[in-house]
Amino acid sequence: MANEASAENSSAELVEVRNIEESDLEMLEVPQGVLTKLLAGVDLLPGRNTLPAGRIEVGMDSAVIPLARNNLVLVQSVDFFYPLVDDPVVMGRIAFANMASDIYATGVDVLDKVSMICSCPEEFSEVERDVIIPLIVKGFREAAVEAGCEVTVRGFAVNPWCILGGVATSICRPEEVIYPGNAVPGDVLVLTKPLGTQLATNAYLWMLDDSDSWRKLKESFEEDEILQIYRKAVDSMTFLNRTAAQLMHKYSAHAATDITGFGLVGHARNLVGFQKNSLKFIVNILPIFGNVEKMARILGREKKLLAGEAVETSGGLLIALKREFAMEFCQEFKEKTSRKAWIVGFVEDSVSPDVEVVEGCTVIDV
Repeated sequence: MANEASAENSSAELVEVRNIEESDLEMLEVPQGVLTKLLAGVDLLPGRNTLPAGRIEVGMDSAVIPLARNNLVLVQSVDFFYPLVDDPVVMGRIAFANMASDIYATGVDVLDKVSMICSCPEEFSEVERDVIIPLIVKGFREAAVEAGCEVTVRGFAVNPWCILGGVATSICRPEEVIYPGNAVPGDVLVLTKPLGTQLATNAYLWMLDDSDSWRKLKESFEEDEILQIYRKAVDSMTFLNRTAAQLMHKYSAHAATDITGFGLVGHARNLVGFQKNSLKFIVNILPIFGNVEKMARILGREKKLLAGEAVETSGGLLIALKREFAMEFCQEFKEKTSRKAWIVGFVEDSVSPDVEVVEGCTVIDV
């Protein structure tokens, strides 16, 4: 009974450590424009076509480094973030899926080595630490089993905040990598997960805390509706983008990125900047979790959501591929995963590379 009580109290503590408003998350993360300026002083920053063929260092989801022997390449990414749900096992699964997506965005679907990153908040008591941290590791390892890899946990740092993530590494041949710079005019853009994860999860936590935001929402939503939206978001965030990575090869994808902290437009703009050609990505469809647009409207966040700028966690892959392959990609993705992927836009020539979300674009409730 003591352990059960401790677990319950620890869960509450985890909510407090993790319960950060979406606007606060943006303050904690280095803005994309600032990050680009910082990296401009690093010789490794792709400019963007200055790197040798077959090599990616900084600026994209993963580094791809040709090795000196056996015609192999190292594909590696480091990714970590703050907890955003109050279930430690689920949070571990989300952390793994979020990390793995950086590798999957290169079309590589096998993780050869994963080292977990996890810090324990200073405010945790020993009992809370001993209950919560093993559950986070459990969830992380469960996701690793699903991905077909093992996890190394070397230790845990003590930190003011709980930080979760990992280092994912694959060793493969160059032809196993889909390099992100080959989109061409006429390509279409496919997205493999809905948008709106942050607002969907925050709404549930606001409800538990009876916060001011929940008091605004409860005039239009029942608690069961909020719980249903939350569960959809959690299901999406824990889902691995591995099948999408596999299908990228079958349907000859030209470029891809995963959608996380910088939102759809932020990551799409980064991908545009990496292209060999001067292109514009035009987004005319936004698949969003059902009722999240309504929530955003009530809370005054609709403009950002519909601009494709809302923060996402463990989102889908945004993939550029030939128009004639896109429908087949989406159909086979649904057959293999029982989930939908959507054609959300297209690629055209542009003097100034950019991303445009069409005003009044179509919103699909998912």
